Amino acid sequence: MPQTHIRFDWAIKKLLRNKANYVVLAGFLSELLGKPINIQSILESESNQQTEDEKLSRVDILAENDQGELILIEVQNNTEQDYFHRMLYGTARLITDFLEKGEPYGNVKKVYSVNVVYFSLGQGNDYIYKGILDFRGLHLEDRLGLSINQQNLFNIQDVYEIFPEYYVIKVNNFNDVAKTTLDEWIYFLKKSQIKDEFTAQGLAEAKENLLIDSLSEEERANYLRFMENRRYEISMLQGSRSEGRLEGLEEGLKEGIEQGKQQEKINIARTLKQRGVDLDTIAEGTGLTIQEIEKL
Repeated sequence: MPQTHIRFDWAIKKLLRNKANYVVLAGFLSELLGKPINIQSILESESNQQTEDEKLSRVDILAENDQGELILIEVQNNTEQDYFHRMLYGTARLITDFLEKGEPYGNVKKVYSVNVVYFSLGQGNDYIYKGILDFRGLHLEDRLGLSINQQNLFNIQDVYEIFPEYYVIKVNNFNDVAKTTLDEWIYFLKKSQIKDEFTAQGLAEAKENLLIDSLSEEERANYLRFMENRRYEISMLQGSRSEGRLEGLEEGLKEGIEQGKQQEKINIARTLKQRGVDLDTIAEGTGLTIQEIEKL
């Protein structure tokens, strides 16, 4: 039975900002992005500040690799309907924050937005999604690319390399079967466990450094409080959903009864009309209007 490790969101909040643990984060990003990632530094981001509030349903970390690219990793636990919009806002904000006034647009930093979500975001059954910008011709359906001069000037091959790239990991959609090294990371994100046979980059270090038993007494107490707060949030959320379903069921039942009564009146009115009963009498007996009866 694999040992249980520290949850990834708490690790981001407390441990992965330490330079000694960059290798863990770099391993995850290398597997996800499909290229070697070396983290140069961890930068300030929206929730980088250490706070006493352990009930945050979202944490993030902003890393810069040795190529000067920015990688924003966000973990969101609770449902957020405008999450796609906030993904866009996050990348737009980074682009503007890291371009000094007067700098040429060619100095815009490449941004990767990595989103680990533990709720049902949008519609889709896969557990990993990638989004890039692709320009296609409306008439010729050709692909707009860079000129040779642009490729040489900016040292890139395709237009999409300029724009932000988005990755969405829908953890709860994962079926717990790790077929690839990236799947091994998703398994860890979902279960906080690392199997002995896993070989993905960064997981060996995570297995050693992210054990609950390796925490200090104070850190362990903080982590247990964090987990208790998460359980409380989940319980409250499930309770709210249950109440909402009950209220919806009651409303639906009332609505169904009313619809049934209305349909019964219509059936009686139709029968009376077919038998030649005058409309005023039918209206008085059923409560329907003359206009409603005439349409039957």
